[in-house]
Amino acid sequence: MKLNIVIDGRSYEVEVEEAAESALEHSALTLPAVQSAVLPTAAAGVSSDFDETKVCRSPLAGVVSRIEVRPAQQVKHNHLLMVLDAMKMEIKVTAQSAATVKSIEVNSGDAVRPNQVLVCFE
Repeated sequence: MKLNIVIDGRSYEVEVEEAAESALEHSALTLPAVQSAVLPTAAAGVSSDFDETKVCRSPLAGVVSRIEVRPAQQVKHNHLLMVLDAMKMEIKVTAQSAATVKSIEVNSGDAVRPNQVLVCFE
């Protein structure tokens, strides 16, 4: 199938093929652990005194599959906080640094948006 795509005012003709569904179903991909996304405070729409190190944000849109921590739990750098499912892949969300979990802002089964706060730290 040929498509015309316009990028920055320039038109490009591209040819795309539909992947075989069975090939996609059998390719079980698991991405490596990702650090939580950290936005500059101006982009996040919050005041400059907001401490981004006190939160863990979702790196992408997905569904919370498992939560591996609880409030008051001590975590270390790269400690697994939760697992998100996105496009048939498991995304492991880990702690950026050692901290104590203050609260968990989502529940298992919740859909999350990119940059949504998942965990707050003390």
